[in-house]
Amino acid sequence: MPKGKRGTAEPKADTATASSQPSSVAEATLTIPELAEYLRVHPTTIYRLLRAGRIPGFRTGNLWRFDRAVIDRWAEQQTASSHSEGSPPPRRKGRKARTSERT
Repeated sequence: MPKGKRGTAEPKADTATASSQPSSVAEATLTIPELAEYLRVHPTTIYRLLRAGRIPGFRTGNLWRFDRAVIDRWAEQQTASSHSEGSPPPRRKGRKARTSERT
């Protein structure tokens, strides 16, 4: 058995230790870049939604995390509310239409 620098054999660290999260929990929780990819939006959009309080998330220290099941329900609600009959038409960006009358 090869010896380490200090003269004793050192076991290799196992990547799946008790201190790491189980894969089911890690897969159910998303970071901002993962959520942006999942929703197919830019990460800046996620930050804007967070700032406006329009997306469910929680902080762990200074990092944002998102529960995938909660995000799925939120996305369904957003889709349903945007397709309802009472919703206003989408806002258009750009110049206002000119009127034919000039004064």
